[in-house]
Amino acid sequence: MAQRVEIPGSGRQASPQDQRVGGVDRDKSIEVTVYLRPSEPLDWVDQEAGRAPADRRTMSHQELAGAHGASDQDIAAVRSFAEGSGLEVTAVDQGRRAISLRGTVQEFADAFGAQDLQLYEHPTAGRFRGRQGPLTVPGDLGDVITGVFGIDERPQARPHLRVSSNAAAATSYTPPQVAAAYDFPSGATGAGQTAAILELGGGFSQADLDTYFKSLDLATPSVTAVGVDGGTNSPGTDPDSDGEVMLDIEVLGAVAPGAKIVVYFAPNTDQGFIDALSTAVHDATNKPSVVSISWGGPEDSWTSQARTQMEMILTEAAALGVAVTVASGDGGSTDGVNDGKQHVDFPASAPHALGCGGTTLRIANGQISSETVWNELPSHGAGGGGISIEFPVPSYQTGVTMPTNVDTGNAGRGVPDVSGNADPETGYQVLVDGSRQTFGGTSAVAPLWAGLITLLNESLGKPVGFMQPQIYTASAAAGFHDITQGDNPAYRAGDGWDACTGNGSPDGAALLTALGGSAGSG
Repeated sequence: MAQRVEIPGSGRQASPQDQRVGGVDRDKSIEVTVYLRPSEPLDWVDQEAGRAPADRRTMSHQELAGAHGASDQDIAAVRSFAEGSGLEVTAVDQGRRAISLRGTVQEFADAFGAQDLQLYEHPTAGRFRGRQGPLTVPGDLGDVITGVFGIDERPQARPHLRVSSNAAAATSYTPPQVAAAYDFPSGATGAGQTAAILELGGGFSQADLDTYFKSLDLATPSVTAVGVDGGTNSPGTDPDSDGEVMLDIEVLGAVAPGAKIVVYFAPNTDQGFIDALSTAVHDATNKPSVVSISWGGPEDSWTSQARTQMEMILTEAAALGVAVTVASGDGGSTDGVNDGKQHVDFPASAPHALGCGGTTLRIANGQISSETVWNELPSHGAGGGGISIEFPVPSYQTGVTMPTNVDTGNAGRGVPDVSGNADPETGYQVLVDGSRQTFGGTSAVAPLWAGLITLLNESLGKPVGFMQPQIYTASAAAGFHDITQGDNPAYRAGDGWDACTGNGSPDGAALLTALGGSAGSG
């Protein structure tokens, strides 16, 4: 028998809350995504990102696929292995470096050495097919295959939204009111831009969108749905996920009403999440210039192969000039994990993601009257933030004074990068399934920043893309409201960057100027 090797970082284990409830249907037909190595490493992104948007070189989808997609030889090798294992090749995407395979659970278990396949039940996530241990491939494919996703189907992420605990007493704002307080660039609507939103459940109703935007005296933006891995726009099947979907669309669409919005729906698995991001980033038809993600989970709840694959896709987004905004979580510095340790949320902790943290914003006469770290723990949430245990300090944060991880004492990627209003008690007025509600959470901040980025892109005439190297410079400090009061609770806010609110909340017009535009452009 040919020597087999482990796919690095593919090991899975059950959590203490996962209870075995029986065997899996090994004759069930499933589809699995196999990711391949790039033909050439994508190592110039950080150097290009250090340039101002007007001077930055980005790649077309065709250029990226040709220079850094999967090679013909690697595709042929994986195809031969799959077909020899009784698996059907259903799709090959050279640019995404992805091959889709179909077969039975047993055929995949045999092909990739999946061990201990069982049916599990989780108290909140329900039943799922899970595995334990690593995946393996023949030795000659050990450097070719970077990830295999879909054999294990456990839920991977949760939406980062919060409903006001006392809606009658809560202060609430429309998204345009928040945008005005943050001085989003005037004269821009996001026209000519496409914004992508990733969703792992729920759906939107066109009737609700029409009613909502009419109430704001805005035309309803163009909103279309794209299904990934069998995901669909399914309003009414999951009220909590519907709230996430509608919050994302209504916040982004209200602050950038001229932008086209494309919502990518996928199952809530690591395969669905990764495939949805990859599909959106590489969508050469819709060509989004920004992707908004309001879902995530503690970074150490992901396999290493999943984190690596997601970061590779985020790097590809940077090469294409696509910014990716990601909610940093609503569980404060623990990310809601009850193990006595601090955790940051992923994919917000990925170096090429723009991590979006949360504040409590008070507005008076259209202006900011106060803004502090959002922290209503233990019962009502707090903005996520801290120091990664999985990613080292990225180059753009090397000049920042930041704490070490309070548990390990080690340095790491600091989360978040930016922030915005997230407290549900100073939340956003939204319409969900015919009901008007007040929502908050960092789920609102990711689409808020995505909307701002579409305005910046329109105003600059160039995509800001991977913007961290610009926003961590001294000249960009004027583009932020520095949040200096509050904690989350392991880390405290202070002057400059902090592990609660990052560089701060946006001063949109000043940020536009810092990026090379003028306040009146648009």
